[in-house]
Amino acid sequence: MDVADTYYNKDEYVETASGNKVSRQTILCGSQNIVLHGKVIVQSGAIIRGDLAAVRTGRYCVISKEAVVRPPYKQFSKGVAFFPLHIGDYVFIGEGAVVSAAQIGSCVYIGKNAVIGRRCVLKDNCIIEDNAVLPPETTVASYMRFTADGKIEGGQGNPDFVPHAMQELMIEFTKSYYEHFIAN
Repeated sequence: MDVADTYYNKDEYVETASGNKVSRQTILCGSQNIVLHGKVIVQSGAIIRGDLAAVRTGRYCVISKEAVVRPPYKQFSKGVAFFPLHIGDYVFIGEGAVVSAAQIGSCVYIGKNAVIGRRCVLKDNCIIEDNAVLPPETTVASYMRFTADGKIEGGQGNPDFVPHAMQELMIEFTKSYYEHFIAN
């Protein structure tokens, strides 16, 4: 999977000691509750809501432009409670996506403008297509694809929907994306 070079203005991004590249135009609410485990890219206009509950990402995650990442909530008779959001390694979140999942496994691809409803669970090696809308509390199993028209397709024995090598492809894609995200 070839990734084209993406150039960014060096003055617009902060690079941390662990290799995270975070845009200065990112809105990080409650930054003390946001943990980026290294080599994570957070592009301009993205919003991460750490003020609601803890948000943790694994290594080599990409949070694209205008994406919103917020912890899931549950309504109780006495009010609303927010729960931590855990994102695994090698996860790509597309432009304009809104994510309110309880858990996102490793090697997950979330497409452009996808909406992940509250308390959804995305297992390892799954794909959420562009413009897909996951209803709240949906679980997408490993090697499954959630389509833009609301169907869950695939399974490990069916490479027409999710490749057998999804894990290797996502590791290669996110590492390559990181390496081709170059300051000018």
